Amino acid sequence: MDELMEIQERMRSQRPVNWEQLPDFPLYMDQVLSYMDRQILRFEEDDGLTSAMVNNYTKSGLLPRAEGKKYNRTHLAYLTAICVLKRVMSAKDMEMVLSAQLEQRQNVGEGYDQFRDSLGKALNLITEMMEAYNQPEDIADAAIHFALLAYAAEVASSRYVALLRRQRQPEEPKKPQKVSRKERRKQEKEAAEDA
Repeated sequence: MDELMEIQERMRSQRPVNWEQLPDFPLYMDQVLSYMDRQILRFEEDDGLTSAMVNNYTKSGLLPRAEGKKYNRTHLAYLTAICVLKRVMSAKDMEMVLSAQLEQRQNVGEGYDQFRDSLGKALNLITEMMEAYNQPEDIADAAIHFALLAYAAEVASSRYVALLRRQRQPEEPKKPQKVSRKERRKQEKEAAEDA
C-alpha cells in the first residue's frame, strides 16, 4: 500500500510548471527530452518522450517546427499537452482541440496555463477518490472503478471532440439527389404542362 500512497502523493504534488516558469531560452533536443521527463507525471521508464516522437509530432503539424535546432517555451507547452493527451486522444483530435483552445485565448501561455489548471483539477479529483481504496482488498474494486471513470471520461471527451469537429468543418454543399429517368421525365412533363 506504500506504492499507492506514493502514487497519490505524486499526483497531488507533481504538476507541469506554469508558463512563466518554463525556460525562456532556447533548448536543444536532448535538453528538451530531459526537461520533459520532469515536466510530466510518469511511472514507467519506457513511456518517456523520444526525439523520434518529437520529430513525428512536428511532421504531422501537431508541434510547431523548431527554430533552427532549438525549441522554446511554446514547444515545451505543446509537448506537455501532447504527452498528457496522447494516452487518451488521437494526434488528429489533439491537433484540433489544441488549436481550438488556443483560438479562444490571447496567446499560447494563456492556453497552456488553462490546460495546466484543468490537469491539476483532474489529478486532484482522482487523488481524492483514491483515498476510498486504500486497503489491499480494495485493489480490484479500485481498478474497475477507475477504469469505468476513464471509460465515462472518454465517452464524454469523444462527444465533445465530435461536436467541435462539426463546428469547425464548413458545411458541405448538398449534392443533388439522383432522380431516375422515369421520375425526371415525369417532372419534365409536369413542368411542360404548367407552362
